[in-house]
Amino acid sequence: MTHFTVPTKAEVNADNQTIFDNLNGALGFVPNLYAIMAYSDTGLGNYLQFQNAKTSLSKKEKEVVNLVVSQINECRYCQSAHTVIGKMNGFTDDQILEIRSGSAPFNAKLDALAQLTQSITTTKGRPDATVLQQFFDAGYSKGALVDVVLAIADKVVMNYLHNITQIPIDFPVAPELESAAV
Repeated sequence: MTHFTVPTKAEVNADNQTIFDNLNGALGFVPNLYAIMAYSDTGLGNYLQFQNAKTSLSKKEKEVVNLVVSQINECRYCQSAHTVIGKMNGFTDDQILEIRSGSAPFNAKLDALAQLTQSITTTKGRPDATVLQQFFDAGYSKGALVDVVLAIADKVVMNYLHNITQIPIDFPVAPELESAAV
């Protein structure tokens, strides 16, 4: 199997070097999974534009999608990164584990979002009709549904990229769901 190493700033093109500088300034480091995208001359920039585009979803709602999709796709890197980001957005450790399981019993609206995200992801875009109706009944719009699908697509890109490259996780490693759940 091909071995992937995380490219350094000196190993990427000038546009990606600028992005590395911006990430260093904003985050204090360049996450390995972003760096791996710099193998492409345009991939990292294109991805960051997509990831940072306007959405109707709140930061908490985006993290629900990120955590559910990363769990389903068995991406340890993204589970770990979004555990950290989820905490930054106000979720507790226990809530993060519940979300990764596909539910959020602590908040009815987020629960509908988690269940829909799980249904869309596991069925490859053919969610259960009852789960979809619960999403709308929780107060979400058709526009929000589009934004959820876009957020799922965003996370699938990163999940697949890590699952292929297996580059080192540079966040505190999230607990395994089976051993963490009681």
